Amino acid sequence: MNSKKQAPVKYYVGIDVGSASVRAALVDEFGIVVAHADQPIQIWEPQPDHYEQSSADIWAACCLVTKKVVCGVDASQIRGVGFDATCSLVVVDKQFQPLAVNCEGQNYRNIIMWMDHRAVSQVERINATQHRVLSYVGGVMSVEMQPPKLLWIKENLQESCWEKAGYFFDLPDFLSWKATGVTARSLCTVVCKWTYTSDGGWDDSFWKMIGLEDLVKDKYEKIGNRVLSPGEPVGKGLMPEAAKDLGLPEGIAVAASLIDAHAGGLGVIGADVKGHNLPCENQPITSRAAMICGTSSCHMGVSETPIFVPGVWGPYFSAMVPGLWLNEGGQSATGKLIEHVVRGHVAFPELQSKAADSAHSIYTYLNSHLDLIKKSLPVGFLTVDLHVWPDFHGNRSPLTDLTLKGMVVGLTLSRGLDELALIYLATIQAIALRKRHILETMQAAGHHINTLFLCGGLSKNPLFVQMHADITGKPVVLSREVESVLVGAAILGACASGDFASIQVCS
Repeated sequence: MNSKKQAPVKYYVGIDVGSASVRAALVDEFGIVVAHADQPIQIWEPQPDHYEQSSADIWAACCLVTKKVVCGVDASQIRGVGFDATCSLVVVDKQFQPLAVNCEGQNYRNIIMWMDHRAVSQVERINATQHRVLSYVGGVMSVEMQPPKLLWIKENLQESCWEKAGYFFDLPDFLSWKATGVTARSLCTVVCKWTYTSDGGWDDSFWKMIGLEDLVKDKYEKIGNRVLSPGEPVGKGLMPEAAKDLGLPEGIAVAASLIDAHAGGLGVIGADVKGHNLPCENQPITSRAAMICGTSSCHMGVSETPIFVPGVWGPYFSAMVPGLWLNEGGQSATGKLIEHVVRGHVAFPELQSKAADSAHSIYTYLNSHLDLIKKSLPVGFLTVDLHVWPDFHGNRSPLTDLTLKGMVVGLTLSRGLDELALIYLATIQAIALRKRHILETMQAAGHHINTLFLCGGLSKNPLFVQMHADITGKPVVLSREVESVLVGAAILGACASGDFASIQVCS
């Protein structure tokens, strides 16, 4: 027997803020999730297309789940922490106190969520400028990005919010500030959602042209005049107060953050697939696309040179994988759309009851029910006469038309569980067909993608995965470690700790 003592295992904490919940994981130096926890967070919808959250509620949830995953672990073995989050807009005053982003003046609701579409007229005016920065967002800015939301605040909440605002944060950057007290921003957030360019920084003429010259005058202090690469250490690490809140050691490394989809992409796109006879084996990473499937879905493809894809965000340099350009296609409603269709059906109470009786989730039960009614043909053929157009929340990519609406063709008077299962299947197929549309658009522009890497909540649904493989005609790879987004966040913490030389080495 080897009598030498083994060195203590090193751990890293990944904290992921999704649309409806906060999750944390303790990940060891080998990339294995050894503990994870989750906590729901609140969403307010004061009127149609307005979605708001509370930064205090989200931070409290971060603290709760982090304390759970590190409970019982020797603090000296925890080396770093990384955050990822949705690209939602956080507003605080000059003393860093929450400011209301609503007409009701409720300051605790100080976040405009990524999926908020209140700034329709503002984004239309921004796109009408045809400013050169728009070429880096597929030619058309999305209402889900930050400039139109900032313009909406200025035009609708001038006195109550705009004039009092001290800082506007992307949510991932708010979390790294909360942990360290440093207002530096991540290159990922400012490049992907704010029009910052990695070679030229902020473009004064853009902000002046759209009516936000105030931000130029204060030298961009409110939106960030110091930018760090994802995984780079922020300040002096965890502040005492934040360390106490999170249950982590004071001073441990905190990494510059990532948007949640980008953390998922980082967690899966570099996976070792040797020995599985996949077309991407022995091919560069540019042959892969990462698909992060949750409330919405993001489709990430990287390239060695910039590729401009109509209707697809980017190219963004070093926004996910250092040294590579990123294009990001997206669907604004996927998990949310499936939930909307299923829960809105008249047979949903019956589904709920039968799923509970069988001790299965409603989606596991629906998948089993489809297997029962498919007869001799593959399950996909059940919807030969039923079709869904999935743009219930507008189209993000590649049509970039937020005015588009959803549609269902082939409805009958039937109201039972069979019909609910069929429309559920047709909705999943519609999402997969839109994925194929995005992929074909990217490939027509110059990408060469042959393998899909899926992660996120929907990747745990076998039917969702199978339909994407069938409809795109490409093999789908699932990570052995299912919590890929959390692994991506932990990779940031590992990089910031100095234990690994770079993000590429970590991943």
